[in-house]
Amino acid sequence: MSGPEETSGGAGGAAPEFMTTKEVAAYLRIKERRIYELLKQKAIPCTKVTGKWLFPKDLIDLWLAENAEGKTAAPVPPPVIAGSQDPLLDWAVKQSGCGLAMLPGGSLDGIRRFARGEAVAAGLHIFERHGPSFNVATVRAALGNRPVALMEWAMRSQGVIVAPDNPAGIHALTDLVYGRVVRRQATAGSQLLLEELLESRGIDPAKIRWTEEIAYGETDLGMAVLERRADAGFAIEAVANALELNFTPVTVERFDLLARRRDFFAPPLQRLLTFCRSEAFAARAKEMGGYDVSELGRIHFNGV
Repeated sequence: MSGPEETSGGAGGAAPEFMTTKEVAAYLRIKERRIYELLKQKAIPCTKVTGKWLFPKDLIDLWLAENAEGKTAAPVPPPVIAGSQDPLLDWAVKQSGCGLAMLPGGSLDGIRRFARGEAVAAGLHIFERHGPSFNVATVRAALGNRPVALMEWAMRSQGVIVAPDNPAGIHALTDLVYGRVVRRQATAGSQLLLEELLESRGIDPAKIRWTEEIAYGETDLGMAVLERRADAGFAIEAVANALELNFTPVTVERFDLLARRRDFFAPPLQRLLTFCRSEAFAARAKEMGGYDVSELGRIHFNGV
């Protein structure tokens, strides 16, 4: 259960968001056989969907930059947390007075912004079928030679959300074929996970009746269902609870924060983490529902 959701376009136009094995070999100007060697070594950013290896172009570009000689020093990042949206994180950032701002845009977008020095941290929840489970293999391939770390934020319950009267009769993931489903942007970990889960159940994501609207955050997706612009969506339990939508749990995912090791000890993130040890934080996580924060602060990856 992992990976990007859209196959790349043909040759001759602008570079696709996701490249096939043949396309990434041409892009890197190496033999396709060498790509398979890198895949075997888990040394190149990639994912697998419907039996095909796909390569996010943004992460391939980062991988190239990280492995280039004569790199310049990274700029001092602004006090921003990019990446995936998490309602508990949004709340904690505001309540802690840590001085950080949120810039949600999806997990893959978060890695890209972080690597370019546009954010001090990034929220990630990228399931990796061929990795340790979440985020680690992607970050190792893209940023493994930087002094970065992945810190667990929370385990989150993900599932299908529908309106209380459930007009399309959707009760499980496989029922999504019967209604209009709102989708997330291609860089969102939730969308990548949803399409992998569908594939694992023998459902071609291309057969789903997606709405034209794209939700750029968990709450936006919930609002699309609440306001009847869609029959269903795939989101975390906390959003369903907040909007009083029906929720069917499907899986549990790990949401991590990516940052340079030194920045975890700088005042902004320290203030945030100190607040997360408070009774108020624990109470809020329980109230929102669908969170397990018992391992918050655990390091799952340490870069060079």
